[in-house]
Amino acid sequence: MTKEQIDKLISEGTFPEAAVKPTLVETHISWIILADHFAYKIKKPVHYSFLDFSSLEKRKYFCEREIELNKRLTENIYINVEPVRESAGHYSIGQQEGVIIDYAVCMQKQDRTLQMDVLLSNNKVSRDDIYNLAQKIAVFHKNASVLHEIDLMDIPNKFIDLESEKYFLEKELNNKSRTIISHAIDISNSFTDKNKRLVANRLREGFFRDCHGDLHTRNIFLLPKPQPFDCIEFNDEFRQIDVLNEVAFLCMDLDAFERRDLSDLFISFYNDFFPCMRTREERRLFIYYKSYRANVRAKVNSLRARSAANETVKAAFLKESYKYLSLMYDYINLLTID
Repeated sequence: MTKEQIDKLISEGTFPEAAVKPTLVETHISWIILADHFAYKIKKPVHYSFLDFSSLEKRKYFCEREIELNKRLTENIYINVEPVRESAGHYSIGQQEGVIIDYAVCMQKQDRTLQMDVLLSNNKVSRDDIYNLAQKIAVFHKNASVLHEIDLMDIPNKFIDLESEKYFLEKELNNKSRTIISHAIDISNSFTDKNKRLVANRLREGFFRDCHGDLHTRNIFLLPKPQPFDCIEFNDEFRQIDVLNEVAFLCMDLDAFERRDLSDLFISFYNDFFPCMRTREERRLFIYYKSYRANVRAKVNSLRARSAANETVKAAFLKESYKYLSLMYDYINLLTID
């Protein structure tokens, strides 16, 4: 679909429910239409190096894949895939008349105030919430498919990608961004070179599994049972990772909220449920994974700043990028301490 078609669907289209004034949430790869009781997620017809939604058949496949994968962690959120149809200029979801022009993932609409990032902002995440979430993720990881082959250089190679943003960030922020990035990449290269055997051993021991892939606080509802949603369906490599890399993302996100107490609590509970960080070397690997996750966030926000609609939005993205650069710098420097 096009943005014009989406707008028309929202303004005068037909939905499976009697929707009153549906609203649109847009990401770089999807349109999410929020109706009264349900949400409808339609994938944009885009093709990037890391995903391909360019054909109707592929978008249908990835809609089905999204439901299949997310049902591993959620209850009563992901419902089904509904066709989007067009008939004489009228657009509808889940109807029988018209030509199928796209597909939508139909989800039960959730209470936004129970999203973990919102609860964190209001200081409403408790010790029990962290305990229950750690248990949920640990059980999920224990039951996830084990991988036997990966590219051991995948993470260090992706870490280096941030270098492409260093001159832009230095110019826009007028600070030590360039030095921070170069320093972090040097330490990353040294650390991963010294720890190839550690990562290879973790692969042999079964710690690389088919995970969620995008486990951060905006992708978790506390209802009160934790429900992590919106896992990565469009690229298996992003999801098939070391379980420590998975939980490092969530812990880094908690650190970014300045809730290191909750971050430390989560990894302590998680490691009790699923002992996968047993040695000093593995604890250092966990810190490295956190630095990598901050690295990716810094790059994403830099890219968003490049394409921002106005200077206010650009400044906000640049501020976020520098926040994650600073976090990455703090983590990576811990790896230089013997």
